[in-house]
Amino acid sequence: MKNLTLAIDVMGGDLGAHMTVPASIQALSLNPCLHIILVGDPVIIKPLLLNTDIFLLSRLEIIASQSVISDNAKPSEFIRSSHGSSMRIALEQVKNGKAHACVSAGHTGAIMGLAKLLLKPLDGINRPALMTILPNQKKSKTVMLDVGANVIVESELLVQFAIMGAVIAEELLAIHKPRIALINIGQEPIKGLNSVQDAAYILKSSKEINFIGYIEGHDLLSDKTDVLVCDGFVGNIILKTIEGIVRMFLLLVQPNGLEKKPSYKQNLLKKWLDEDLIHQLHHLNPDKYNGALLIGLQGVVVKSHGSANNFGFIAAIQQAEQIVQQRVLDRISMCVQALLSKSD
Repeated sequence: MKNLTLAIDVMGGDLGAHMTVPASIQALSLNPCLHIILVGDPVIIKPLLLNTDIFLLSRLEIIASQSVISDNAKPSEFIRSSHGSSMRIALEQVKNGKAHACVSAGHTGAIMGLAKLLLKPLDGINRPALMTILPNQKKSKTVMLDVGANVIVESELLVQFAIMGAVIAEELLAIHKPRIALINIGQEPIKGLNSVQDAAYILKSSKEINFIGYIEGHDLLSDKTDVLVCDGFVGNIILKTIEGIVRMFLLLVQPNGLEKKPSYKQNLLKKWLDEDLIHQLHHLNPDKYNGALLIGLQGVVVKSHGSANNFGFIAAIQQAEQIVQQRVLDRISMCVQALLSKSD
């Protein structure tokens, strides 16, 4: 794709424009075919562009917004008050065909609700899910969904998530007949919620899905499966727990930038960990995998962590670029329809 345009919700996230604008500029410098629409308050955005190269500026556009959706907003509030917000305007650029994708670090519930309202779910999909791709112990990758869009789900949604996850594993990770597993509190058939058990029965009955059963928390990054499926409540807690543990170990094994030598506790930890394990910890760095695709929509939307740093937000932008350039949305739509029709 010669020209790729992304709409960035500049005002979303913990750091807002002071992080998203510099990250967007860096993303432009990494891809000469990329154009970016910055949606937000021009009074805040323009000073952050003062020292930007003129050639990069030529691939930038600013669209003014009047408000930001608060992280504390309730669903009834953010839908009603979303007109003129940076998030809604960014999503409208995708709806109107002015941008190929939207990237936002804003309120998860708001972007879920507004994206569903403006872009509509794919035929056969009841609700979109937040999907991320995690590294695993074998230095491969694992698809996981839902990681926060749907707190409570029924068996039908879990089955739809499994189908979409299988398509992503095939199309983005080039995995033939990806292994699908439901996250559960045990591997026995009688374990877990009724919705999980019912979904397992449906998936086991499908000839189109390579369902391998349940997987427990200690095996999430073991490479025993290619697609992990769960509700958004469980998925979000798992994702943030993994990220927190990895960040803790990364801080312990790498010297502080202000110190000339590693601290005593760092040297002690390094005696316990071999060099290969330390290298694997850096491979698991959450910043490299920031960005969750809101999968199941008639448009590409990538949700960045609200606490993402510059490096992490660039990763979210690059994920959106990859999804658009590889026309993953078209492939998902075709494959989902084919799989759903066969599973009926």
